[in-house]
Amino acid sequence: MALLTPVSTPGPRRVVRVDLDAPLPELVADDRGVTALVVGYRDGHPVTTLDVALTDDPADAGRAIAALAAGPAGSPVGSSDGLHAGSSVVPTGSIAGTSAVPDTALPSVSVVVSTIVTRLADIARLLDHLAALDYPSYEVVVVDNRVAVPAEDPLPGLLAGHDVRLVVERRPGCSAGRNAGVAAATGEVVAFTDDDVRVDPRWLRMIGTRFVQEPELDAVTGMILPAELETPAQIWYEAYYGGFSGERTFDPLTLVPEDAPGALRHARVSAVAADGSVRRRFPVYGVGGYGAGANWAVRRSVFDRVGGFDPVLGAGVPARGGEDLAMFIDVLWRGGRIGVEPRAVVHHRHRPDLAGLHAQLHANGVGFTALLCALVSADRRHLAALVRLAPPAARAMAGRVLGRLVRRGSTPAASVTPSTVPPTRVPRSLAFHELRGFPAGPAAWLRSRRAWREVERTHTGA
Repeated sequence: MALLTPVSTPGPRRVVRVDLDAPLPELVADDRGVTALVVGYRDGHPVTTLDVALTDDPADAGRAIAALAAGPAGSPVGSSDGLHAGSSVVPTGSIAGTSAVPDTALPSVSVVVSTIVTRLADIARLLDHLAALDYPSYEVVVVDNRVAVPAEDPLPGLLAGHDVRLVVERRPGCSAGRNAGVAAATGEVVAFTDDDVRVDPRWLRMIGTRFVQEPELDAVTGMILPAELETPAQIWYEAYYGGFSGERTFDPLTLVPEDAPGALRHARVSAVAADGSVRRRFPVYGVGGYGAGANWAVRRSVFDRVGGFDPVLGAGVPARGGEDLAMFIDVLWRGGRIGVEPRAVVHHRHRPDLAGLHAQLHANGVGFTALLCALVSADRRHLAALVRLAPPAARAMAGRVLGRLVRRGSTPAASVTPSTVPPTRVPRSLAFHELRGFPAGPAAWLRSRRAWREVERTHTGA
């Protein structure tokens, strides 16, 4: 059985940006690795990826990249989670094209970064990248979300020389931190990223452009690419999650909630392509396949209407995660639309060690079922929807987990050649740590609720 095959430890893999319309680079094996994740760009935007084997002869990698350059741009999203796909739903607006939007038409944006100031080098790099953004009207709001500040505080030195606004939020949890950042923000749109991310110079421009070209959108999620693949844990994470939380797609999509009757109203979502075809239908609870908290933006008016992040969810509290997915679900549950914009790019530095990766995946599992408890507590209609949708969703999730263990990689097995890398096999421990987090979520949510009530009493003096 394939799952019993030992998993080899991969060596470093270079991440190489290649302009597919320019002379192709000569790539050879060196001390930085014998494989490369080639990210193909056209017109300054990523359109495809390929894992390429490197040798002493640059012609070997050149053949693989040349075939990539000759292939079609973009890629479809995968399965339909047990629901039907292939029909056509024409969005009310039009999915953003390649035409430029004048600076005067772009909305003002506040970038909110909540941090507990542990990844100092990453924070410094992020601030440098945020300062170099190509956007006419934006501000950066950094939230100091540490419960306590050390005697020697590195944060003032990190912020020195950067045009940022500092907000202090001592209540624990990234949800509390982000809510405090939004409360201080002045932009029409609020964009979120994390302190272990590097943003592309045109990140905000692509987000702002999508909001202008598709004015019915309430939120926009973007593309997350790896900043580096230097350790086995980073390579395994990229193979396991491939796009952070789902199949990576380079096609712009609009997530449209379906107006079904009764308990299933807005409980199913269609991922609609630019031509109006439905690429995939899925339960609203699977929206994590189309975005993550490290790269998304929301209209300020929509954020206020939803009520902000649930402080009982997220990193820094017992529930461990799920606050971003809860927000996406809330937007769709209320009938809103989310744009998936692959041209809005950030580069994430994955956990470098296996212990950290295991902890992250366990937190993901805990956070997912914790957020389901929070949703049902807020609206009992979620319970009826979950009962109806859980069986096909569970089957689809099981299939994806098994697929990740057996075959997951950025290179389809059918297209493997001597110049490409076979799909990366990952340790079964990744699925084990994620799956064992699911049953722990409800208890973690209850602990989070109690803990947050105590935090509120402490901070209000009640």
